[in-house]
Amino acid sequence: MIFVDDRTPEQRKTHTIIVLMTDTFLSGWGQAGKGPSYAGWACRPELADRIEQRIRARSDAKRVRVVLGNYRPPAIEGHCHIYVADD
Repeated sequence: MIFVDDRTPEQRKTHTIIVLMTDTFLSGWGQAGKGPSYAGWACRPELADRIEQRIRARSDAKRVRVVLGNYRPPAIEGHCHIYVADD
């Protein structure tokens, strides 16, 4: 599993919620190989509902869920990228 987290050490303390989705467009090719492609947006807890609504509205989003900021995907083939979401 390729795992990329764009948060700085300080943001890891403040952006403690991740809105995570399985990307239906990017799964199965590219850096994900034959595995799933996950995209997550780390945010402050007070922004989680707003970020979740935005992600659920995406046509490429499947299995949208809210997880804690220390989330790591299962150790399988695939790709996971955590972005930083600010207001």
